[in-house]
Amino acid sequence: MSAQRKEKNPTGTWPVVPYTEVEKTEAMQEKPFLIYDDEEGYMVYVPKERENAIGVSWENGSEGEKIPIDQFYVAKPEKDTAETMNQALEEGKNLLLTPGIYDLEEPIAVNRPDTIVLGMGLATLRAAKGNVCLETGNVQGLILAGLLFDAGEIKSDNLLVIGNEGQKSEDNGKNIYLSDLFFHVGGTDTDTPVSVKCCATINSNHVVGDNFWVWRADHGDNVAWEKNEAENGIIINGDDVTMYALMVEHFEQYQTVWNGDHGKVYMYQSEIPYDVPNQEVWMSHEGQKNGYASFYVDDAVDTFEAWGLGVYLYNRDASVELDTAMEVPDKNGVKVHNICTVMLTGYPGMNHIINESGDSVTFAGERKVICEYENGLIR
Repeated sequence: MSAQRKEKNPTGTWPVVPYTEVEKTEAMQEKPFLIYDDEEGYMVYVPKERENAIGVSWENGSEGEKIPIDQFYVAKPEKDTAETMNQALEEGKNLLLTPGIYDLEEPIAVNRPDTIVLGMGLATLRAAKGNVCLETGNVQGLILAGLLFDAGEIKSDNLLVIGNEGQKSEDNGKNIYLSDLFFHVGGTDTDTPVSVKCCATINSNHVVGDNFWVWRADHGDNVAWEKNEAENGIIINGDDVTMYALMVEHFEQYQTVWNGDHGKVYMYQSEIPYDVPNQEVWMSHEGQKNGYASFYVDDAVDTFEAWGLGVYLYNRDASVELDTAMEVPDKNGVKVHNICTVMLTGYPGMNHIINESGDSVTFAGERKVICEYENGLIR
């Protein structure tokens, strides 16, 4: 009698794991915060930039810089305009925006390297005349944190622009850090519909984003396909841009457009618009594909990598199909790790996960996963 071969069964949660773990954060600088010292008074504490970081900076003591409050212009919504804040910036001040809504008729313009713009209590910048709310030149070392951007009644091309279009910033060894930035298109207590073409465009190189929520409202006041119109959530044109926790929801075309090289995304969450009225108005690639992928990486991109992505579909208002959740160029160097699609409910469905790969989701609660994708191959 021949010996029987014993097979070893896979253990744990093979082949799909419930969590995506990344060993180290390559580059991170936690956002500044207000502190008080009995001798020095109020100051803004700026944590030190860290490389290959694990955990929070204050776990084993913290290093950083204390900047006296007199180096900041403290803005108040009841008295300040873009003009007063821009004057302070030109005088060499940083900005500290106290809570409230700032109705801006022109952009806040940040053109000095190493400037800090810090919002308290999610200070809200609202476009009043179809303008950008905040824009920067091609300068490095900037820190923008704790701000909410609201679309206005007159359609803006963008609410936030980092760097000049068509001009890549030079590498001077300093990153731009964008932390806790949120964007609303509709859903607030307004009597008039609002709109924007794109909420945020990043043209600069060497940008690190930490915690973005980019939202075309799916509920609230004046919310409908032709009321709170918005094509895209965020467009990345710069090289070496990294995003940690990027959430983009309900935009009428691509949620995220990535045109820059050497980009990285750690955790991406996206819901496709609920209110698509019919398939005819929701076609990409010059009418050749059903729907718009949530995440679009341009064919010219040579290197890109993303970890832990979720794309969710709820066809609430019409029976429509989405061809694929993510479009990427099939090249060595363009990699996606752990992406899932979910059909929440409504009318089906989503046919693929990445390009023409991955199984469809067509009924409520159905979930499909690709663990590793590169150059058209699933591993």
